[in-house]
Amino acid sequence: MSKAGALDLAAGVGGKMEKKDVLNAVENLTSVTGLNNNEYQISRGKELNRIAEVDETCEFVKADFMKMPFNDNVFDAVYAIDATCHAPDALGCYKEIYRVLKPGQHFAAYEWCLTDAFDANNLEHQRIKKEIEIGDGLPDIRSTHQCLEALKHAGFEVIWDKDLTIGAPVPWYSPLESQFSLASFRLTTVGLFFLRYMVKALECVGIAPKGSQRVLSFLERARAGLVEGGKKEIFTPMYFFLVRKPL
Repeated sequence: MSKAGALDLAAGVGGKMEKKDVLNAVENLTSVTGLNNNEYQISRGKELNRIAEVDETCEFVKADFMKMPFNDNVFDAVYAIDATCHAPDALGCYKEIYRVLKPGQHFAAYEWCLTDAFDANNLEHQRIKKEIEIGDGLPDIRSTHQCLEALKHAGFEVIWDKDLTIGAPVPWYSPLESQFSLASFRLTTVGLFFLRYMVKALECVGIAPKGSQRVLSFLERARAGLVEGGKKEIFTPMYFFLVRKPL
């Protein structure tokens, strides 16, 4: 790779990679590659990049981040937002990131993790954990300590890490709570009741794809689990770390 480039893992439709200030975040960075294994999201992302006029500097590659189609030591930066928490094996994922990152360069990410307050012997904690896993399509949720140890075993030097939910002025789960307002009506008990039956009706007449009710049920379980996990402080979606591949 001749250009100084960053890698956006599980880039979705490119909401993070399409912003021009991403290219200014790292000195001399000239390109961003978005890795995604969803063909529809890639096609949508390419169109969004074209609209944002960054299609010359931002590209997509269809692949699995557990086995990336890149040579060793090619990227000047790697970042992941709510992405590597879906990896079935944290150590294997971090090793693959380590492999494609140039020596001396950095990897930064937000991970979804269990906190120190989580008690594996507490049945309620276990139930909340399972709700989040099923609703959000996650493997066995890892603790912050497990992520940190996996990073170290992969070879990274830890520069900084912190659960950014701690001390936040507003609880991170507030937008997911069932509080009545015009903006969040769909999250209230009444709103969810109407939403369920609306989706059911749309699915019956063929407007909504088959399985929409099942997906909605998963999302409801995820929302409930996230709110409970946040209130009990046993789960965080904002464990941030910055690590470096040694020279």
